[in-house]
Order: sequence, then C-alpha cells, then structure tokens
Amino acid sequence: MSSNLRDRGREFDVIVVGSGIAGLSAALAAAPRRVAVVTRGELARDGASTWAQGGIAAALAADDSPALHARDTMAAGAHLNNTASVRRLVEAAPAAIAWLDALGVDFDRAGTGYALGREAAHSRARIVHACGDASGAEVMRGLAAAARSAAHVHLFEYCQAMALLQRDGQTVGLRVQHRTEVATLHAPAVILATGGVGALYRYTTNPATADASGLALALAAGAAVADMEFVQFHPTALAPVGDHSGQLPLLTEALRGAGAVLLNRSGRRFMLAHSPDAELAPRDVVSRAVWAELERGERVVLDATRAVGAAFPEKFPTVFASCQARGIDPRREPIPVVPAQHYHMGGVRVDADGATTVPGLYAVGEVACTGVHGANRLASNSLLEGLVFGRALGQRLALSDAAAPSGESSADLDAAHLEPVPAQIDTAIRDLMWRHAGLVRDAAGLALASASLVRLADTTRHPAALGRIRVAQEIIVAAQRRTYSIGGHFRRDAVQVAAG
Repeated sequence: MSSNLRDRGREFDVIVVGSGIAGLSAALAAAPRRVAVVTRGELARDGASTWAQGGIAAALAADDSPALHARDTMAAGAHLNNTASVRRLVEAAPAAIAWLDALGVDFDRAGTGYALGREAAHSRARIVHACGDASGAEVMRGLAAAARSAAHVHLFEYCQAMALLQRDGQTVGLRVQHRTEVATLHAPAVILATGGVGALYRYTTNPATADASGLALALAAGAAVADMEFVQFHPTALAPVGDHSGQLPLLTEALRGAGAVLLNRSGRRFMLAHSPDAELAPRDVVSRAVWAELERGERVVLDATRAVGAAFPEKFPTVFASCQARGIDPRREPIPVVPAQHYHMGGVRVDADGATTVPGLYAVGEVACTGVHGANRLASNSLLEGLVFGRALGQRLALSDAAAPSGESSADLDAAHLEPVPAQIDTAIRDLMWRHAGLVRDAAGLALASASLVRLADTTRHPAALGRIRVAQEIIVAAQRRTYSIGGHFRRDAVQVAAG
C-alpha cells in the first residue's frame, strides 16, 4: 500500500531502502511483518534491476545441475567465491524462478518448459529470459504488482534516504526526505538494497540512482566492506556521442551468445587473439580487449548483421530500440561499442544471514558482499543473487520478534542529501575512477587518484559528494592492497597474474 510522510504511523518491523529485485524480494518475503519500502523514484523503476537485459541463471535443464552451476560460478569468480554462499545460491535458484512464475512473471517458453539460453562462461543453457531482452523490466513488473497489493508493505516513493539512525551502536531507523519534508521511520531492522556504484565511473550501464549511496550510508554507520576492488565492466555498451558520461544503453551478452562478433576499424575480429573462447570469453577478458583497441585509437563495433539480422526487432527489441534512437539499424550495420562499468562484486560485508557488522543493519543485492561472486560475477547471477538472498533475508526477519524502537534520540549519520552532487565534483570522480581505477590499474595511477580524491574532498562539504568520494577511496585502497591481477581486478604492473 502507498504511504506518505504525513501518515501518523512511522513504526515498522523492517525498513527496506531500495525497490529493485533484492529489496522487493526481501519486503514480500518478510510478511506478515510491517515493512516500509523507501525508494527514490517510482517503485521498481528507479534502480538497475529494471534495466537488466540478461535473464536469471538456474539449473533447470535435464543435462544441468546446481553442482554444474556452482562450478561455473566458482570458475568465473577465480575461486575467490564463498563456497557456502555459492551453494545456497545455485540450490535455491529453481525454486526462486518458480516463485516469480507464481507471481505472474511472463517468462519466455519453449514447448512445455522455459526457453533456456546460454551466456559466456556457462557450460550449459540455463538462462531464463522474459520478453526477450527485457527480463529485468518484466520481473520488476511482477514484483511491483505484488508489492502494491501486499497489505504488510508500506511504500514511500520519491523519498531520499538521508541518514541511518543509531542508538547505542544499534540501527534503529532511517531519516528520509520527500521534497522539503523530512521524517524519521523507526524499525529494529534496516535493509540496504540500494544497488551499485555506476555513478563513480565515466561510462556505466547503471541508472543515475546507482551512485554508491547505500555504501556511503553503511560506511558512515561503521559497517565493514569487502572485495571493493572487484568492479565488473561490460564489454559492449552503445558508444556515446561527444563528451557524454553516465548511463549508456547495454548491448546484451546474449548477442554474442547468438554469434555477434567484435571487429576493429579494419574489420579484424580481434578477440581470437585474446582467448580461444573469442567473444564468449569472460567479461573482464573481453572488456580489456575492447579497451586495448580503443586505447590504440581504434573504433570497435559489434556486428550482428549475420548472426541476428532481420530478426533483431523480435529477438532483441530493447537493443534494437536503443540503436534506432541513435539512427543505427543493427540489422544492416554494425554497432559502435565501448566498455562500461556494469556491476560491483564488492560491497557491504554481510554474513550468511545478510547481517552487516552493525547490529540491526542488513544488506542485500549489489550493495552487499556475500562473497558469492568472488573476483568476477558469472553472467545472469546478479538478478538471481538479489532474488535468492532477498527472499531468504525477508523470511528470516519475518521470524524475528524484535520490537520496533521509538523516540528521536538516535545519532544522525548523514551520508546522503537530496540536492545532487555538484557537476564538477561528479565529473572529476568519474574521470579519476575511469582512468585509474577502471579496467586497467597500476600503482602510479591509483596513487594519483587517491591524492586527487583527498584534494577534491577538501573543496566541498556536500554530504553526498563526500560519501561518494569515500566509497571511491575504499575501492582504490583495496586495489592498491591487491598487487596482482585476478578476475575483474587487473594490474598492468603486476608481477604475477593469478590463475582462474
């Protein structure tokens, strides 16, 4: 049900910050507890989940198994994954798909079962899609409908989370703002489900709301973080025109799965020189190969004219619409591409129950680090993680008998602000992180970026800007500490490259 800040009841059992797949899965599963969902924009439409073109991985085929899914997940993560978390993820995947199906999500079918696709680094066809390349939008449509009709869920849309509230080291609520009105919501459990860090990088596939604000809130509250250096870049975003920075349209990996190839200006298929898997190599390998071509002054295109051709509007309607908006007809011409920040494997450190190191504070989805992805996320495990761990966290909190605290005596830990980050600071952070803490890193560049961020912090008192700078510094510190290359973290000055 919809709520507003003038409602008299502000006492809840659970507060969820964010309305992506992780946040809504947790909120729905927490029934019958009274749950507040705080989201910046319209429910289920203001985060990265709705933009997901890829589907959800689950071992559903006769020739597949959770063990094989786990093996592929561990291999993609360079075996730095938390094995227990991986096991929980893959074993719960089929039931999670069935739950979404029961909510009315319209998955693509083949005969009497699901149409299962295959993506890079998967040894089996196990990707469940919905509406072709609009899986995220369809999943979020189903979850939003369920949340709006759930009597135990109270929705606070167009509300900014300003600060976590603590009393005696315990999280007890959240300060929120809607336009000019500020209010405090109380609960013994606050779940961060705020997404990733796309706004820290020049190019990203994430929406503007993926701005590291959840991580900033957690850090301000004293929560520990983990695996911050592991940032995944998608190899194929639609190349921008001019000096654009921010979100770019994603060209789904399923295009390369269908046979699309990467070419440079001379028409050479350069991925064959980088991996025997060519375009279906792990994302970090493909991304760095594209980066290398661009650094040499080449232009890189994704050519799907033979692999997809006339079937583009039916098979990949989202990509087709993005290309058409740019005056590109992908049925007849190749698509210019650049790598873009896509996913953060690191985040707020949580235990098997989704709890952070701060009592009463939980995290789920991309903002959290369960260790399930290791050094590099396997394709289509992201929606799955939010779904599986969100449901599990909600179910655990539903069994909690903690009383909702009241009163206004909490410590106010500001880490966000309704006003946007000043444009010059936003641009400076994006450029520093893209150049020095992006696809390719080295000691000199990381040191330069670190010093520049310190100077940048001295120029502002803007809470959200300072929070964003702090998260960027955590990524840099972790990247400096890991002096070798592995997974999504690549050091060009490394003395060794870890296997995996």
